[in-house]
Amino acid sequence: MKKYLLVLVGLCCVLSYALAERPDYPELKKSDANIIGHVLDKKTKEHLPYITIALKGTTIGTVTDATGHYFLKNLPEGNFILEVSSVGYKTVTRNVTLKKGKTLEEDFEIEEDAIALDGVVVSANRSETTRRMAPTLVNVVDLKLFETTNSSTLSQGLNFQPGVRVETNCQNCGFQQVRINGLDGPYTQILIDSRPVFSALSGVYGLEQIPASMIERVEVMRGGGSALFGSSAIAGTINIITKEPLRNSGQLSHTITSLGGSSSFDNNTSLNVSLVTDDHRAGLYIFGQNRYRSGYDYDGDGFTELPKLKNQTVGFRSYLKTSTYSKLTFEYHHMQEFRRGGDMLNRPPHEAHIAEQLQHSIDGGSLKFDYFSPDEKNRLSVFASAANTDRDSYYGPGNDPLKAYGKTTDLTAMGGAQYVHTFDKCFFMPSDLTAGLEYNRDRLKDNMWGYNRHTDQTVNIYSAFLQNEWKNDRWGILIGGRLDKHNMVDNVIFSPRANLRFNPTQNINLRLSYSSGFRAPQAFDEDMHIENVGGTVAMIERAKDLKEEKSQSFSVSADMYHRFGAFQTNLLIEGFYTRLTDVFVLGKPYDRGDGILVKTRSNGPGAKVMGLTLEGKVAYLSILQIQAGLTLQRSRYDEPHKWHDDAPAEKKIFRTPDTYGYFTATCTPIKPLSIALSGTYTGRMLVQRMDITAENAELGKMPERKAEAIRTPRFFDLGVKLAYDFKLYKTVDLQLNGGVQNIFESYQKDFDRGANRDSGYIYGPSLPRSFFAGVKISY
Repeated sequence: MKKYLLVLVGLCCVLSYALAERPDYPELKKSDANIIGHVLDKKTKEHLPYITIALKGTTIGTVTDATGHYFLKNLPEGNFILEVSSVGYKTVTRNVTLKKGKTLEEDFEIEEDAIALDGVVVSANRSETTRRMAPTLVNVVDLKLFETTNSSTLSQGLNFQPGVRVETNCQNCGFQQVRINGLDGPYTQILIDSRPVFSALSGVYGLEQIPASMIERVEVMRGGGSALFGSSAIAGTINIITKEPLRNSGQLSHTITSLGGSSSFDNNTSLNVSLVTDDHRAGLYIFGQNRYRSGYDYDGDGFTELPKLKNQTVGFRSYLKTSTYSKLTFEYHHMQEFRRGGDMLNRPPHEAHIAEQLQHSIDGGSLKFDYFSPDEKNRLSVFASAANTDRDSYYGPGNDPLKAYGKTTDLTAMGGAQYVHTFDKCFFMPSDLTAGLEYNRDRLKDNMWGYNRHTDQTVNIYSAFLQNEWKNDRWGILIGGRLDKHNMVDNVIFSPRANLRFNPTQNINLRLSYSSGFRAPQAFDEDMHIENVGGTVAMIERAKDLKEEKSQSFSVSADMYHRFGAFQTNLLIEGFYTRLTDVFVLGKPYDRGDGILVKTRSNGPGAKVMGLTLEGKVAYLSILQIQAGLTLQRSRYDEPHKWHDDAPAEKKIFRTPDTYGYFTATCTPIKPLSIALSGTYTGRMLVQRMDITAENAELGKMPERKAEAIRTPRFFDLGVKLAYDFKLYKTVDLQLNGGVQNIFESYQKDFDRGANRDSGYIYGPSLPRSFFAGVKISY
């Protein structure tokens, strides 16, 4: 870990020197065309600090200072659009004409937008657009929501979006999956800055490895997205947008959580620093997080329900504006993780009755070059990303330590280019034409020598995509498609999409969408996982004739906004339907002859997922904000699926509740004090509980049983957080916070017990009632 800190410190020194010594750009040297002004809150008339001011279509921009004033100097001559924007406020634009030797004074009054109507998203069409004008629905998890819900990692924050659930799937290692519209984790494509480098191996534990401190926002797009982002985007896409430096600032925070009110603690420390040159031509954002969580045993049997966890993350994102119309962006992160579950956590794993121990080292990064033409008609992006994961693992009982060690490596790399041309009129309406080429490569090597599990998988995907979006303030029509040649699929896969947006008024958005998706017959995240079932190791293998799974998704929605005086409201209604063909299913477990249970992934006849999503938001000035979402759905196989010899076949897809939802509420009765409530609701669902043989029941001192499908109880996980801000100095703030998670102890009560438990029999909220306290210093 120390060497990565030294590398970052050295990088900061080099970049700081380079930025300080860099001369002004030639095209800005002698124009003496300037803009000065201030930005006020439209209602309170207070000056607003740290509001972004930019010349649209260029790389020129700044932020208002602590007094709400700004100054743009030595600007290029010509006609431009001056744009004022900030999170929580409506974006305002104004036409300006810049002339040599002339200084303009442009003052703005901007209005609060507590429900993020004009928030910018990129996942809808691979280009920045406001959420109001996006061709398909995109929900956003911003930094404020992470703070309100006391979420320090990606996995915690994702629970507070409609149609999204994050669940824990293993008592030993804490393996988590994100589910969108009721479909398993591998149906969701996870992106980092719009690039699919979150590999199959990263998907096993990566949701907990991504800290909130590196995230600017998370965009969630439900429904098939293979036409945009390729393989695995069937249920939807989760796009993690990393933070970009905006101004000189910094933050240090620490939170301690008592798990279940016990002596097991989760300590989380995060640090971030943002450095920007005076002319905003270059910037560097550095982030780091250190987390230590003790193993937690809820039922007192000596075996963990939450594994011991040590996690360190460090990284940076930086930019260099190479000219008025071009920009380079860099991103790098290193994640180091140790996790251990089972019993006897402080002893070597081979001395435990059962142990799962993993060590991950992940290095990832990206490089992107953007060019905008002076007339704003053309945009070109060239990009490359890569991530390398190195994992050492141990899994098994302590009676044969040499059998249980494993080694996994996974290198994912991709590169490509995207071009966008804007037509003033294409046949009947202005439009944006987007075209691009991409290449993705993933090399996965997994060896569990003692269990005779060996995977050596190389995935090569060549892709081309093309779409045209006709749009104005009233209509939006998008037609596009993508071609993917996957080396594990004989034919070229075509993924089309079509979207229709109609705005009968400015504040009503009606959308109709069709999209397709596919999953290739390759190893996925859960294939890298090993379970303990009744004292027996259980693994997954792929059928030799496995072919790609495809989906057809349809959705229709109404997104409505209205203002009643000081109140802002938003109501979203969305109906969705997804048809899966050649669906991947896990067959009945069998003993392969050496005491190891194997489940085979093969193609089933098909499945349907349909439902309704409701989401509402209400905001009263900056004093009160409430939002809530509810999903009603039905997930069924076309034919009953036989998952075990001892259990009846089931048409209902496992781990898919028919009803689930979330809510958050924040009240700021006085400016330094904030009170936040947040909660999730999970309806009843079917989960698998495997059989325990007579022999293993006796060894584990637990009753013999047959495999069965258990209908779980309902869960309502409610949390509260109080925070108070103090002004230490003019630009330094101190926050003290504390609260309770899962106030009503809505937690699983029937965990399997002992060394021979079914470790996959786990469901419901990830934490019991827990108490936390934190401190944050920012400037």
